[in-house]
Amino acid sequence: MTKSSLEPKVYIVGAGPGDPELITVKGSRILRSADVVLYADSLVSGELIAGAKPGAEVLQSSGMDLEQQVEIMAAAVKKGKSVARVHTGDPSMYGAILEQMSLLKLCGVSYEIVPGVSSVFASAAALGAELTVPDLTQTVILTRAEGRTPVPEREQLRQLASHHCTVALFLSASLAGHVSAEFLAAGWSPDTPVAVVKRATWPDQQILRTTVSRLADDLRDAGITMHAMILAGWALDPALTDRDQHRSKLYDKTFTHGCREGAESDG
Repeated sequence: MTKSSLEPKVYIVGAGPGDPELITVKGSRILRSADVVLYADSLVSGELIAGAKPGAEVLQSSGMDLEQQVEIMAAAVKKGKSVARVHTGDPSMYGAILEQMSLLKLCGVSYEIVPGVSSVFASAAALGAELTVPDLTQTVILTRAEGRTPVPEREQLRQLASHHCTVALFLSASLAGHVSAEFLAAGWSPDTPVAVVKRATWPDQQILRTTVSRLADDLRDAGITMHAMILAGWALDPALTDRDQHRSKLYDKTFTHGCREGAESDG
């Protein structure tokens, strides 16, 4: 095995949403240098993992429980090896990394988080959407619908949706009926735009545009039940690019900021 150029510790790496080119430069360097690669094989591109260095121990995490994963990572680091623990998207979003870090800390093992491109932003890119639109919405709520894993009472979807901003729902495609009902109960118009991106940036990426009232029916008809990002709100209206109605102050010729003196208004 080629000697690693990395410090012996666990690197929790965000691999991005699927496209192997969407891992960060740092994440790619760590993956290509690590002695041990432990990755979420059902979610991370095999093409990306194929870039691990020759002789690296490459392991799939889908069949392991938490303790097994931590035991492997801790044992490797204590032998002076570097470990790339590769997660899909950005590990800080529904990556279940806190529990790993807690046990690694108990084992006396160092770790570092390397951020990645989240599926929420990959989905927005696939849709050609800006999630924060001047004079329309300036807030994005990242959450998920309540399913087998509960959410805190104060974070029920109906309460969050009451802000009427852009909402991004992870892990919620199988709960589309509940999602639709919660949005409507929060006062959303039935024709509020919703966009669903399944497997964003993968070769088999699928995009569905619908509305709050049609969400459950359209997802069922499309056969989408998992691996999908749901984005809801008027920022997802595809007609926005046909109308020049929502300009920012940043590039307004009359707006002064630290890098430019604004011109006087013609009015």
